[in-house]
Amino acid sequence: MSGIFSPGKLMLTSEYFAIDGALVLAVPTRLGQEFFFEEKDDEKSLIFWEAYHQNKLWLKAVIDYKHWQIIEANLPSGPEFILKTLKNVQQLSEIKFRHTDSYYLKTNLQFPADYGLGSSSTLMNNLAEWAEINPFHLNAISLGGSGYDIAVAKEKSAVLYQSKPEIKYEKVNFSPSFKSELIFIHLNQKQDSREGINLYKSKEKSQQLVDEFSNLTKNILLCNELEIFSQLMVKHEQKISDFLEIPTVKDLFFQDCPVFVKSLGAWGGDFVMSTKFDSFRDYFWGKGFSTIFEWDEIISS
Repeated sequence: MSGIFSPGKLMLTSEYFAIDGALVLAVPTRLGQEFFFEEKDDEKSLIFWEAYHQNKLWLKAVIDYKHWQIIEANLPSGPEFILKTLKNVQQLSEIKFRHTDSYYLKTNLQFPADYGLGSSSTLMNNLAEWAEINPFHLNAISLGGSGYDIAVAKEKSAVLYQSKPEIKYEKVNFSPSFKSELIFIHLNQKQDSREGINLYKSKEKSQQLVDEFSNLTKNILLCNELEIFSQLMVKHEQKISDFLEIPTVKDLFFQDCPVFVKSLGAWGGDFVMSTKFDSFRDYFWGKGFSTIFEWDEIISS
């Protein structure tokens, strides 16, 4: 079987403001999602789908793509989303699901699903690359969202991304001189990102505020001193806290932490970023957070 790989992502700046066109800085992760495929000319018009989490099978389905029906599946939920997504692939593609071939498709998510590194975006990009279609279009009709995660998966690189007035992005080399001092802590408190998005959308915002986050992103990208970087992270976190009127992650869990702690992506769950200090592992373990990565352990250069 042939294969495609898309990396996961971590969103370093702008969070919810990405929806309204704030400039985003996001980086790729070492782990991502693999996609394997094989086509057979057997005139059955079937899709044999297997989905693995860290090499363990969790979803298996057979789909008739002439009638878009699930023939069999090992789980009651899950196949419907795959059916919908593959139907969207057919709608956008000129080459897939057009004849009577059967397709043997297999995915393997390399990271735990609760890490929030992009299980859906990596799938969308893999399918789009395979079907030779625009991954942003597939993502828009299948899931929605700002699309920054698609850009990271597509380019396999750190990106500066903007969703409005139209999607535009560029690959950037974000490898700060102090990266060995940065750490990423998993909170193991997976949040429904839609709740945060709904809260954000319910509040009135100005273009000036959106622009402030874009400027922060530019300054963070160009920063080459850890002390200034830390100050920018504190400022960024506080601005979102003030706007959403909810506590920062540091106020919630790490009030006595001697360095910055910044949320990455949806607030309240997934990963946060911080920097090393004396006995930092003991500190976070003592708070109940034992999954800690250094930059080179989680970020793909």
